[in-house]
Amino acid sequence: MIIEALIGVTFLAALVVLITPDEYAGKLAFGASLLPLAGSLYMWSAFDATGNALLGGSAARAFETQIRWLEVGGIELQWFVGVDGVSLPLIVLSTFLTSLAILSAWRPITDRQAQFYGLVLFMEANLLGVFTALDFFAWFVFWEAVLVPMYFLIGIWGGPRRKYAAIKFFVYTNVASLVMFIFFIQLVYNLDVATFGLPAITQAIHAGEVSGFLGLAPSTVKTLAFAALFLGFAVKVPVVPFHTWLPDAHVEAPTPVSVLLAGVLLKMGTYAMLRYNFTMLPDVAKQYAAVIAIFAVVSVIYGAMLALAQRDLKRIVAYSSVSSMGYVILGLVAYTTLGIGGATFQMVAHGLISGLMFMAVGVIYNETHTRMVGSMSGLADRMPVTVGILIAGAFGYMGLPLMAGFAAEFFIFQGAFASTVLARAPLFAAAAMFGIVIVAGYLLLAMQKTLFGPYELETDYEVTAAGPTETVPLAILLVSIVLLGVAPELFFDMITDAVDPILQVGGDV
Repeated sequence: MIIEALIGVTFLAALVVLITPDEYAGKLAFGASLLPLAGSLYMWSAFDATGNALLGGSAARAFETQIRWLEVGGIELQWFVGVDGVSLPLIVLSTFLTSLAILSAWRPITDRQAQFYGLVLFMEANLLGVFTALDFFAWFVFWEAVLVPMYFLIGIWGGPRRKYAAIKFFVYTNVASLVMFIFFIQLVYNLDVATFGLPAITQAIHAGEVSGFLGLAPSTVKTLAFAALFLGFAVKVPVVPFHTWLPDAHVEAPTPVSVLLAGVLLKMGTYAMLRYNFTMLPDVAKQYAAVIAIFAVVSVIYGAMLALAQRDLKRIVAYSSVSSMGYVILGLVAYTTLGIGGATFQMVAHGLISGLMFMAVGVIYNETHTRMVGSMSGLADRMPVTVGILIAGAFGYMGLPLMAGFAAEFFIFQGAFASTVLARAPLFAAAAMFGIVIVAGYLLLAMQKTLFGPYELETDYEVTAAGPTETVPLAILLVSIVLLGVAPELFFDMITDAVDPILQVGGDV
């Protein structure tokens, strides 16, 4: 029952923090966030299951609970949770980044602190539900519930256009989720299953039990379901051309919220793609592999080109996330151990690197009150620690060896080059690799203009070195990025154990 304890403690902490006086809310929230972090680290240390959580028997999952709830329309709803080597790294990432984001919020968040920290913990609890739920109904409740705190976190504590950004984020993702929900429910009712349990649904689809609907052939029903699922998750990732909500949300969101949005929430989309599109419907994914790969490569190149054109440091990092998530999609569609394994590892690596970048930009903004390239220069002399960590994080984004980003991209490219499912796979991989060159271009240009040269600042604020509550989270993130780059097996071994059963059904090793 450790998963229930993890989620329950986080929900309880959110409620307690909400009614705590503001002067104590930040410290209480940080202390409370260490409890789910400790629980996730215990799960990681005790994890010994192998195989994919959606395939195989209970031995393939760890910390599993399955309790019958009620029956609706002949379909049984249940409380069904568990983890495998794909979901556990994302659970650790969620709890880890939440604690650091709360710590980094102590200085910039000065208004309605209890509500802010309570909403952050409420969002964390629902994120844990998304990564552990194995019943579709429970999973969808958690999936939608994540939107609520994020909407208020952007809409209340965000920048001048916060209401527009919050509404745009909510409408985009909610409409896409509705489309996904309708078509998935229709798919389930065209199966001979009596449960919303994801393992049972997956096994029924693989057994060829999908029936026709309204004169449509079973293959057409599966294709429509795949397209609707892909749309619902692509908006969350986001994949080009469904990405336009992301820069607005990041620019207006307070820095700690941007850390969680880029570090964890975007991973909900790629995680769901792996669980639903590429695990449940591998034949459809293989049939349209080239189309999916085009989406991936366009996201990589177009996202990087958009970042190159930006002057706002937050927008630069935001568009970088669009580019990085394109690599994840490419790895998934490769259907190789290194491809899917590298894509999952990239989710963790990007979560850490993007979190560091947004946090470092936030620290600079706290001192300079500007994020515009060209409005400041020579910050390296005034903020040496923050600037040094920002530079290291930027090199992590560029794929510097011995950092987590390099390991993830190496796995993805090696897996993509070896793909036999994707026609002209080496061509797609080579095109995506060009994105690294663009990433290096815009990051080096932005750093050269803002961090080096003679000191200048248009806002006329006195810039001083950041305090420990701002630099310590940055340092912890940097150490984590290097640690996973030097020893990727800390997560990669359990990831590949979970990936292999997917490939036995859907692709080639």
